Amino acid sequence: MTQPNLTYTPLVMATHKNRVILATTITTTMSSPSSRHPSPKQPPLATTLSTNARAPATTTTTQEACAADQHRDMGDAAVPAMVVEEEEQEHVFRSRFPPVAVPDGVTVPEFVLEGHVVVVALPNLAVYPVVSLGIMSAGAVFSGVNPRALAAEIKKQVEDSEAKLVVANEVAFDKVKDAGVPVIGVGDKERMPGAISWDELLAAADRTGAGVVPVDAAQQSDLCALPYSSGTTGVSKGVMLSHRNLVSNLCSSMFAVAPETAGQVVTLGLMPFFHIYGITGICCATLRHKGTVVVMDRFDLRTFLRALVDHRVMFAPLVPPVMLAMVKSPVADEFDLSDLALKSVMTAAAPLAPDLLAAFQRKFPGVQVEEAYGLTEHSCITLTHAAGDGHGHVAKKSSVGFILPNLEVKFVDPDTGRSLPANTPGELCVRSQSVMQGYYKRKEETERTVDGKGWLHTGDVGYIDGDGDVFIVDRIKELIKYKGFQVAPAELEAVLLSHPSVEDAAVFGVPDEEAGEVPVACVVRRHGAEEGEEEIVAYVAERVASYKRVRVLHIVDAIPKSVSGKILRRQLRDEFIKRMKPSA
Repeated sequence: MTQPNLTYTPLVMATHKNRVILATTITTTMSSPSSRHPSPKQPPLATTLSTNARAPATTTTTQEACAADQHRDMGDAAVPAMVVEEEEQEHVFRSRFPPVAVPDGVTVPEFVLEGHVVVVALPNLAVYPVVSLGIMSAGAVFSGVNPRALAAEIKKQVEDSEAKLVVANEVAFDKVKDAGVPVIGVGDKERMPGAISWDELLAAADRTGAGVVPVDAAQQSDLCALPYSSGTTGVSKGVMLSHRNLVSNLCSSMFAVAPETAGQVVTLGLMPFFHIYGITGICCATLRHKGTVVVMDRFDLRTFLRALVDHRVMFAPLVPPVMLAMVKSPVADEFDLSDLALKSVMTAAAPLAPDLLAAFQRKFPGVQVEEAYGLTEHSCITLTHAAGDGHGHVAKKSSVGFILPNLEVKFVDPDTGRSLPANTPGELCVRSQSVMQGYYKRKEETERTVDGKGWLHTGDVGYIDGDGDVFIVDRIKELIKYKGFQVAPAELEAVLLSHPSVEDAAVFGVPDEEAGEVPVACVVRRHGAEEGEEEIVAYVAERVASYKRVRVLHIVDAIPKSVSGKILRRQLRDEFIKRMKPSA
C-alpha cells in the first residue's frame, strides 16, 4: 500500500482545528503553561488552546493513512452475524466487520531522548497531549503516573522504569524533586525551585530555531509508551506498548466513525490522561478525528454539569459513580439538562448495574449508553457497543460489545486451557497487533499473560453469544469459590444496588474453613435509609441461589475505588481479614 509522506516536528505547536478546552473547578483558574499560547478570553471556567497537530505516529499516522483505506474497505456490503473459525480444533471468534487498514512502514525520527523513558506526573491539563505525544515523537517513551499518588509510589515507577526525566507541575513537584532524575516543571517556576522551566525550554527552542541533526528512523515495534497496570496479578507493572500497538488499536476502535463528523465532536476529558483510555481513547482518538476535548482535572459534579451544558459536550467517557451522581444527586436539579448536546456516554472501568442503567436512561432518554471493554495490555479498547450509522449492529445493553475488526477472541477453560464454544463462560483471550510487547523486565509474568501463540490472557471470565456480543462475568482472581461453586462478586453487587436504600456496594470473598470462601459485602446506605444489615442480607437471599448468598455484610461510609472507578476488592478483603484476626 502507498505510504503517506509524513513529517514530524517534536514539541512544535501548530495552528490546527483541534481544540482543547480546560474546565476548572469553581475556585480555581487554570491557563496554558505554554507561553506560546496566551489564553484568549472565554466564559468562566474555560480556556481554549490549540494543540499540536503534528505530534507522533499515534495521531498523524491514523489521521492521514487509516481513514481512506478503512472506509474503502468497509463499503456498504451486508455483514455476517459473526465469523467463527475452527483453528486447530479451537473455537476462535472474529469480528463481524471486514478488516481495517493499518499502515506499514511509518517512520518516527529519533532525537536525543531516543529510547529513554520520561515519566509524566501531570494532572489533566490542556498541555498534557503536547507533552506526552511530543515525548513519543522524539523517539522516547511516555510513562504517565498519577500526580496525586504518594511520593514513594511515584519514585517506585521512576526507578522501575529506569526513567531519565520527569515532567511535573506544582501538584506533584514536591513528590518528584527527590526522585533522582531531572524534572521539567510545567507552570509557576517560582513554586518549583530547581526544576527546568517548561516555558523557558520552549522560548529557547524558538530562539534557536530548527536544529539540523542526523536522525534514524525508529521501527514501529519500538516502544513509545510504558503505562503501569496491575494486570492479572495485582502488582503494578510497566506495560510495553509500541507505536504499532497504539496505531492498530486506534484503527480498530475508530473503524466506524463517520468521516463527515470530523471536527465536530466535543469529548469530555475527565478520565485521567495517565490512564490508557485517557491518552489513547481520548487524546489520540480526538486528535485523529480533529475534535475538541473539554479537559477536567478532577471530578466535581457542578463543574462537570456546567461543562456539559456550556461546552455542548457530545461524548462523555465516564465511570459508574459519575453516572450515579448524575441520576441521584440533588445538585443535578440545579441545572437545566433538558437541552444537553450529549449523544452518548461510555463506561468501561467497572460493570454498570442494570438498575443504574435504567435510571440513567429514564433521566436522559436521548443519551446512548455504551459499555466497552479494554485493557492496558491491549493498548486500550478491545470490545465496543455501537458500530455507528450504516453498519447495522448495536450490541445488547447488558453486554460489553462486539469484537472489533482485526481482532481474534476466544474463551478458554482456566483449568484445562481448552477453548470453549459460544455461550460457555471461560477466560477471555484476545489476539491482535494491539497486544503489548510484554511487561517491562518481567519475563515470567509476560509469559503467563501472553502465550506462545500470541494470545493475551485477560484474567476476565466471559462468553460470546450467538449474535457475537460479549458478556463479562467477573475477574478470575475475584471469583468466590463457595463449596466448589463459583460466585461472581459483580452479580451480587448488582443485586445489592437494586435495593432502594443502597447507594454503593462491593462484594469480595474471605477464607472460610468449611466453605473455602464466603461472600462478604460492604454497603453504603443512602442518606436517611433505615434498613439494617440483616434486612439487606435477607433482600439478597431472596434473589439469588443459596450458595450465592451474602454471609457477612457491613455498613460503610464509602467504597474504595481506583482512579478509573474499579472497586478495590483486594484492599477491602485485606482490611476485613485484618479486623477479624483479633477475634479469632
